[in-house]
Amino acid sequence: MKHPLANIILAPLIGAALLGLFGKRMSERLIAWIACSTVAISTILSFYLFLQHREALELGERFHEYLFTWINVGNFRADFSLLLDSLSAIYILFVTFVAFWIHVFATGYMRGDKGYWRFFTYLNLFMFSMLTLVLADNFLLMFVGWEGVGLCSYLLIGFWFEKNSNNDAAKKAFVVNRIGDFGFAIGLLLLFLKSGSIFYFDDGARGIHGALSWAMEQSADPLASSAIFAGGITTIAVLLFVGATGKSAQIPLFVWLPDAMAGPTPVSALIHAATMVTAGVYMVSRASSIYVKAPTAMLIMAVIGAATALFAATIGLAQWDIKKVLAYSTISQLGYMFLACGVGAFSAGIFHVFTHAFFKALLFLGSGSVIIGMHHEQDLRRMGGLKKVMPVTFATMFVGWLAISGVPMFSGFFSKDEILYRSFVAQGLPGPWPKVLWFIGAVTALLTAVYMTRLMVLTFWGKERFGGSHSDVASHGSHDEDAHHAGPPRESPPSMVIPLVVLAVGAAFAGYLGIPEGLSRGKIPNYFEHFLEPSLAHRDTKEWTAYAPLSSAQTIKASVETAETRTAGDHGAEITLTVISSIIALSGIVLGWFWFSRKPLWEPPRLLEQKYYVDELYDAAVVQPIKVGSRDGLWRVIDVHVIDGAVNGAGHLASRMGTAISHLQSGLARSYVAFVVLGALLIIGYFVMK
Repeated sequence: MKHPLANIILAPLIGAALLGLFGKRMSERLIAWIACSTVAISTILSFYLFLQHREALELGERFHEYLFTWINVGNFRADFSLLLDSLSAIYILFVTFVAFWIHVFATGYMRGDKGYWRFFTYLNLFMFSMLTLVLADNFLLMFVGWEGVGLCSYLLIGFWFEKNSNNDAAKKAFVVNRIGDFGFAIGLLLLFLKSGSIFYFDDGARGIHGALSWAMEQSADPLASSAIFAGGITTIAVLLFVGATGKSAQIPLFVWLPDAMAGPTPVSALIHAATMVTAGVYMVSRASSIYVKAPTAMLIMAVIGAATALFAATIGLAQWDIKKVLAYSTISQLGYMFLACGVGAFSAGIFHVFTHAFFKALLFLGSGSVIIGMHHEQDLRRMGGLKKVMPVTFATMFVGWLAISGVPMFSGFFSKDEILYRSFVAQGLPGPWPKVLWFIGAVTALLTAVYMTRLMVLTFWGKERFGGSHSDVASHGSHDEDAHHAGPPRESPPSMVIPLVVLAVGAAFAGYLGIPEGLSRGKIPNYFEHFLEPSLAHRDTKEWTAYAPLSSAQTIKASVETAETRTAGDHGAEITLTVISSIIALSGIVLGWFWFSRKPLWEPPRLLEQKYYVDELYDAAVVQPIKVGSRDGLWRVIDVHVIDGAVNGAGHLASRMGTAISHLQSGLARSYVAFVVLGALLIIGYFVMK
């Protein structure tokens, strides 16, 4: 196979092209077959390449696939070339696998929708954009994929465009992401200005010097606020993180993600679990060589990640829309990932991305199954008692619930506890920050278990509440022709429940690929962490230093947290913290169970239900001033009076000058002779006087 990496990204692009051009005339069966088979091809190729190069990837080898030179102007060069290393290999495995099952689920969920072909066109294009982002070997091509997933999210969030609220949600996502992308773009420009390259790594065959290789040669910036505005590596890191806060919905640019629930549920699963929101974590981890040289940027990242995790968890406690509970859960879990990256535990952050992909896709698709079974109802207040009528959906979501809550031996337990441990023992952070960050993460874990228990209790246990009237909260798109509660709740068809079963297996067992070494006292190596080490930078215990080793021996020497350097005391501390976090998770479940089983319709504080009025605050502080300034300033003053005034004034001036000059054209010959004589006399007089 000549270009295997290119084939991975081109397969869904071909599917999108076929469906976009001819899908309107195809049957639903053929559309589903094309959409799913193209993603299946990408999945099979991803696993094939991983198995073929697994040992080389573990040793830190990188595989570049050059296709063509895209831009070559002066000293600026950008190739359309792809990169396979351990980091991109992990990503393409779970992105393609999870996305394939989301596609399969969508074939049943979207059945009968008049935009069936258009939906799968966008979904395939989404996959092409995300895989381009992940496999790019330079920042500019990554940015192409980065903007591509933003475009596709806009198209899919506003898929049911007949409703204005859906269009508003799509525009909100697009605009908020453009704010973050502006920071990202400025960061890339500054990176090129400083390093002279937008490629990640050196490539002698093409005569390329990588920007990350340049970063490794720099000395670390001081941990000081002045470094943010110094125009050096810290400034670059902060600007790149601005892009990540937009794409991965962190404070202050998180407001678009809950509204993204306006799109079909498979879109929510794809955005939250396998594609768009994980792009920010990928970009930060890919640029880890930059971040370990910028301790101020890493502290900012850790603090914002922890704050977002706690903030979103409290809001998740008070939402009644089943999908919005999961949306705020995603924002919170992404906060965990950035907390890990901020304390230097990039592998732990990626591990949580990996496990989160399974249990969050499972939970979103499970909620989609509930919505279909409930005839498009999304309000938790109108559910209850569904366990007996939707047994498969219940059983699979039960696994996802335990995984996201951090119950021992499920996937979320391993990845979340690793983040909490790394936060607690983080070095290089000033003062009490490591303990503060751990405490915030622990409280967030408690709240996660509580609000997810609330979701499960209100959905599957207790009294049936779906016999009464319905509200607008659940209506969506062109499915509105199905009357709410047209019949009793029912289990979803096999095309929808089979993906739930597959993802439930992943939610239960994916964590065993990265069992923290402390839990086995170093007897079982953390395979996931060691596999990623060659692609991630590491901190020294004394100074912020980046490494990009090409052999496992160098990797182990550079890493701070390898099995060789961990002591028995470290393992003991990790076990202790694991026991504490396990107790916290179980306590959250017990607390949530006893409270919401007795008071399922408990009214939460209005402050939480209204999401701290952040949308209203942004509207008053940002949106309305821009509207007023645009209308009363830019339009009525600048446009009407200045621009139009200048253009219209020039026209009036020309008209009046023409009118004045027209009096010279009287049509009388004696007048023209008089003017000629007068002119001649003036000329003669001029020369006489001279």
